[in-house]
Amino acid sequence: MNSKGSASDAKSDARRDLRVGVVGAGVMGSNHARVLAGLPDVTLVGIVDPLPEHRARATALVGCRAFASLEELFDEGVDAITIAAPTHLHHEIALACITRNIHILVEKPVASTVEEGEDIVSAARSAGVTLMVGHVERFNPAVAAIKQAISGEDILSIGITRVGPFPPRMSNVGVVIDLAVHDIDLIRWFTESDIVEVQPQLSSAVAEREDIALLQFRTASGVLAHINTNWLTPFKARNVTVATRGKYVMGDLLTRQVTECFGFKPDGSYSMRHLPVGHDEPLRAELIAFLSAVRTGDVPAVSGDEGVASLAIAIRCLEQPPKPAANAARKGPRRIVG
Repeated sequence: MNSKGSASDAKSDARRDLRVGVVGAGVMGSNHARVLAGLPDVTLVGIVDPLPEHRARATALVGCRAFASLEELFDEGVDAITIAAPTHLHHEIALACITRNIHILVEKPVASTVEEGEDIVSAARSAGVTLMVGHVERFNPAVAAIKQAISGEDILSIGITRVGPFPPRMSNVGVVIDLAVHDIDLIRWFTESDIVEVQPQLSSAVAEREDIALLQFRTASGVLAHINTNWLTPFKARNVTVATRGKYVMGDLLTRQVTECFGFKPDGSYSMRHLPVGHDEPLRAELIAFLSAVRTGDVPAVSGDEGVASLAIAIRCLEQPPKPAANAARKGPRRIVG
């Protein structure tokens, strides 16, 4: 880093603007840049992407500078960087930042493998820089309302549905890494317990990789949980239900409506109420939390260890040996028409 900024400066002088950059000018990275450009006490230095068309789009959308290489961004001087590049590049980019004492937020999943994730965590810890993982769903106001509603409750079960149409852009991962990892993180966060048992059912109906996943879990605290996710539903749905000893909480993460059933009576009757839910943009809340951790040196809202733990469970779901089909030959993936 040059004299324009350093990680130690960020902690010692919380009053000055933080110089922040973004790596990756795809949809998510462009959103990072948009939000950062509007935050107080932040200078958006620029966004990095090797593709000219991505750089042009980011510049048009955000009005920020765009660089073709990470080194060009480094030369401008940055305190912190958010990494929204393809997952297989996270390890290389993160280590390059950490070597220069630059704080990082890495989009989920933290890395392609558990080993790479652990490598990033270890390097950040040794360098004393802030590492946060971008599990943005934690910052959804509806999720926050659910978390508050079940605080102190004896949780019995959790059910999460995250479905939608086939994504317009193909990636090298299926629904488990792309979608279910969000909910694996939520299960761990809601229960404040590790997942110890995994029972996945996966299928490839349209894509080469799994596009249907029914995942069952048991946490160390005894909570049963399941995730239903796919790319075959013609509309998006994001729903969470949590059953506790004293209440039943239902949340729609898209409409941000959260309902609580309570006061169960022997005759089957109960009371119901809608819970207050905030209106914050989840990505904005996430980036504010990251930059706060950078300024204070506190443990970030989603630590590197938490990000690696959720990735490890997702990979376990993919590595679980499939059960043999019962007297039926499975057809190959269906060709996508159109």
